[in-house]
Amino acid sequence: MVEATDAGRGGKLGRWLLLAPALAWLGLLILLPHVELAVLSFREQVGPRHYVPSLAQYKTFFEEPEYWHVFVRTAWMSAVATAATLCLAFPMAWVIAKIARGRSAAVLFMACMIPFWISETVRTLGWMILLRQSGVLPALLVKLGLTAAPVEMLYHDSTIMVGLVYTSMLFMIVPLVSSLESLDNSLIEAAYDLGAGGFTVLRKIVIPHAAPGITAGCIIVFMLTLGNYITPTLLGGKNSEWFTEQIYTQFITRFNWEQGAAFGFLLLGLSTAMVVAGLKLAGQRFGDVMERR
Repeated sequence: MVEATDAGRGGKLGRWLLLAPALAWLGLLILLPHVELAVLSFREQVGPRHYVPSLAQYKTFFEEPEYWHVFVRTAWMSAVATAATLCLAFPMAWVIAKIARGRSAAVLFMACMIPFWISETVRTLGWMILLRQSGVLPALLVKLGLTAAPVEMLYHDSTIMVGLVYTSMLFMIVPLVSSLESLDNSLIEAAYDLGAGGFTVLRKIVIPHAAPGITAGCIIVFMLTLGNYITPTLLGGKNSEWFTEQIYTQFITRFNWEQGAAFGFLLLGLSTAMVVAGLKLAGQRFGDVMERR
């Protein structure tokens, strides 16, 4: 009995030692900074080095139309970018999981990963080289006779959308491929044998089976898009009107850490609410989605 107890204690100690790096990372780099930001967001400076508890930072957000406009615009464009990413990634994931075989599937999946071997900044600068007025694509349009002069293709909402979809594609493809690979092909064949059409098979079999992957991909892409700073700023310029830029301005430009912290928590609340709403609409539980990611 003593040996069994000692073995049990040793096993628990071993598990805690294995978890220690992850727990330290979560505590020091995520939990503590969020606690500090929460404290900052609920205080107001009333004198040199003198602060009092206050909701003034959140009141400023609700009373200022510009902040509301940028907040809603960011949420809407993030949702649209997530939907566009899903529509483009689903056929690609289907080809990789169900049509391509062996080495071909691996090559296609690797082709999706190659752009992500370099940083997001470099990839976004690549889009700027392609789309700026003196860039490759406007010059090509002139040579083809489609435009009389080079057209500035940067600093538009559509340009921001292209960049957001491009930077998020892999994070949608991976959970979709994982879900679709587990789909039994005999179910699809049986449905066709019973007279079902392609759209019926997609609606009744494929999408319900891939629902955890779809939900996981949408959650990841939406949160990444919502919190993206580099892509909207570089491709949208001064008119990007992205909420992360407002947060950056408060922290770095105005040195108003209290207001920046409040904006950060508002963005966190929005992402959490959208994730919960997405899970409810899809009829999924968070644990099941993460198991099938």
